[in-house]
Amino acid sequence: MKLKQSGWIYKIVQWVHQELEWFRPGLGLKRWLTLMALGTLLLGLGIALIILDIYRNATAPVWVDLLAFLSLRFLPRWLRFMIFGGFGLSCIFLGSIGFRRTVLKPFVGDRLTAYKTVAQYRRRSKGPRVVVLGGGSGLASMLRGLKKHSSNITAIVTMADDGGSSGELRRMVGAPPPGDIRNCLAALSDDEALLTQIFQYRFGKEYNLNGHSLGNLFIMAMGEITGSFEEGVAEAGRVLAVTGRVLPATLQDVRLAAIKVNTETGEEKIVRGESDIPKVNGRIKRIWLEPDNPQAFPPAIQAILSADLIVVGPGSLHTSLLANLLVPDIGRAVKASKANKFYVCNITSEPGETDGFCVGDHIRVFESHLGQKIFDLLICNNAFPDHLLPKHLSWIRIDEGLEGHYTVYSANLVDKTRPTRHDSDHLAQVVMDLFYERTGPLLLREDEDMT
Repeated sequence: MKLKQSGWIYKIVQWVHQELEWFRPGLGLKRWLTLMALGTLLLGLGIALIILDIYRNATAPVWVDLLAFLSLRFLPRWLRFMIFGGFGLSCIFLGSIGFRRTVLKPFVGDRLTAYKTVAQYRRRSKGPRVVVLGGGSGLASMLRGLKKHSSNITAIVTMADDGGSSGELRRMVGAPPPGDIRNCLAALSDDEALLTQIFQYRFGKEYNLNGHSLGNLFIMAMGEITGSFEEGVAEAGRVLAVTGRVLPATLQDVRLAAIKVNTETGEEKIVRGESDIPKVNGRIKRIWLEPDNPQAFPPAIQAILSADLIVVGPGSLHTSLLANLLVPDIGRAVKASKANKFYVCNITSEPGETDGFCVGDHIRVFESHLGQKIFDLLICNNAFPDHLLPKHLSWIRIDEGLEGHYTVYSANLVDKTRPTRHDSDHLAQVVMDLFYERTGPLLLREDEDMT
């Protein structure tokens, strides 16, 4: 028989069901409730012994009669046990409900119950240590999905950006560019939509701030307050209560340079500057950092060496992904790490960088610059809705024979609203499923775990 959802019996059943969810495995709550119940039992036993001693040694009849009445001595022992035990369990149950609601109320979101909030926190805190290397919108997209699976995330961001507001602040102040770090902090925040709007807000000309974004100015201000750029980024993450950490690959003033070959004349030209490299026609023959031996940020090295999973991509092949790995100690740490190493290939080509590239071309670029094979698994898109693709772009397809040399996983990873980009949630789910498939049993999806 189905209960009417508006009826009081249905509401009681729903309430009981919600409260019983707290006894599901994995929350770590039952052990503490058991300890509280044991403590209450021992306390009650101690009080009972004192009352029993008073009862046996009392000389005044009034005390004897009063204690006999309070202990319900006129009832059978089994009935007294049921009454006192039931009353005690009810007090513990109702007290724990009130305690949880009072303590958890400030931390529960509008769309989640207290149980789901705690369950998600516990599950994410036990998630693998994931390091993601990249920059730009691709890195932010990857982080946006991964934060729903693990809170042990470290984003390592390239410091070669020299365009827009970041480039201008870099030239004016001499500090590392904050733009990609800003995007990562927004992607890892709980209220990403609002924080992104705030961070992306650019002041108009009337403010005489050269159109700088609020997020960039905020990070620069935190660096001034704390005394260093890296400490400012760390404090910004704590202030914004983001999931995980965002670390620069290096704190040195680095610049990207590339040799581009004109496909028609074969002429080679050296181009300097991350923002200028895609603008020059031709194929990138080689790319490097200037200076060519920048010191890596030590916490970034530690994160890579202690990671369970390293994800490279999605992102601009040369100007975001290689820009990180060309920092010598970063590249060596990735090679030496025992973590699973996944490469997430872009969905479409990038004008001026990967025109006409297939998946194998991306891998060969990594190997030619780093000198060896570093990825355990390649994750690629296999959906190509041509009517959604702008004419100046092309799909990146899996070339024949690639699967004979590499482990390749392909799936429909296209974001339906933005076909040139990955679906963040689906991509993150694929990455985590593949990781657990290689290291242990698959975890339940979030919606399954919450039912």
